Amino acid sequence: MPIQHAVLALLEGRESHGYELRAQFREAVGPQWGDLNIGHLYQVLDRLVRDRLVTKHEVEQENRPDKYVYRITAAGREELEDWLAQPSLRQGGYRDDFFLKLAAASRLGRTTLKRVLRTQREAYVAELAALAQLSSQHRDEPLVSLLIRAAVLHTEANLKIVERAERDAARLTQRRAEPAATRTQATRRRAAG
Repeated sequence: MPIQHAVLALLEGRESHGYELRAQFREAVGPQWGDLNIGHLYQVLDRLVRDRLVTKHEVEQENRPDKYVYRITAAGREELEDWLAQPSLRQGGYRDDFFLKLAAASRLGRTTLKRVLRTQREAYVAELAALAQLSSQHRDEPLVSLLIRAAVLHTEANLKIVERAERDAARLTQRRAEPAATRTQATRRRAAG
């Protein structure tokens, strides 16, 4: 789980409490990743403590509620090293909501397909503009800049898929005469009768 391992990395060399970890995460990856929900972070921390990858101890504070501070364990360091040694691969194929929309729009005809593609194109163009703005704001942060560049490249690739679908609109909206299962059933009926 990437968030779990990111938390382990943030704890490497320095103990922290939850809100510090959240701020460190935001600083490390920038705005492109999205906000790390504090409730989710504490669930991750509880799992790390349960799995003995992190320890937790209470720190008293004057005029404020006590806080819990987390520290990585030797097992946590080993888990982090194991994770870093593995390549990051896409799990379970390529799933994207857009392809479900593409499949639905293709069945509803070329006009619907073109409308869906136009809407998607506009969204990707707007996303590229927003990423260009983010890129200029985070130019001096190498890791954040790299993450934003990755988002730009992914968005450009998605835009190329839209362009390909626009070129193939006629083929995408063609109905097949019969699905394979129906053809097989019809063949069996003819053979039996």
